[in-house]
Amino acid sequence: MTAPTPASLTTRALLLDMDGTLVDSDAVVERCWRRWAERQGLVPDEVMKVVHGRQGYATMAALLPDRPMEQNHADNRDMLAQETADLDGVVPVPGAPAFLAALAPLPHALVTSADLALATARMGAAGLSLPGTRVTAESVSASKPHPEGFLKGAAELGFAPEDCVVFEDSEAGIQAGRAAGMRVVGVGPRAAAFGPDVHVADLAGIRIEPSGDGSITLRFAAA
Repeated sequence: MTAPTPASLTTRALLLDMDGTLVDSDAVVERCWRRWAERQGLVPDEVMKVVHGRQGYATMAALLPDRPMEQNHADNRDMLAQETADLDGVVPVPGAPAFLAALAPLPHALVTSADLALATARMGAAGLSLPGTRVTAESVSASKPHPEGFLKGAAELGFAPEDCVVFEDSEAGIQAGRAAGMRVVGVGPRAAAFGPDVHVADLAGIRIEPSGDGSITLRFAAA
């Protein structure tokens, strides 16, 4: 039996994934990764089950474990260039504009497996402001599900991991948030299966209530 979703969480800082959490980029991801899968002789539907949340080279290493890592990094550079140039169908997740606007004066950071160029392009295409604090692919040595990105985001904001709440959509991202010692809000249909502390369909209906003591209460509408 699924545990009931709490009506609220109290935190001091928020760490936000991008793809699938703030920005719906699934159409681009499908196009680019299906082409790559076909070139590698892989089944595209099976590839699509593991691409979300990780940096591209890490996905490639998982799918082709005997291939030299140098080739994975080279393919990843090509993939990032393709994805940055292809913005057709990139839209905000419902509720994202109001959600980010409410967070603007509060401690928050973007923690994404995209590089800065891709993050800038996709956030811009979705009409969303790029947070001033961001941890992108260039900033870390390990991809999600490793917790490095979230731990670095918390440190840059000046908060302990237990004082942060992660917003994520993917299995790798939810695992990374948990490994960092943070509570996780799962966003969208992918997230529900991976045991986040709270699951929401999208970002609409989340109320953000800052307090004078620096705490932030997140209130979630009933499903």
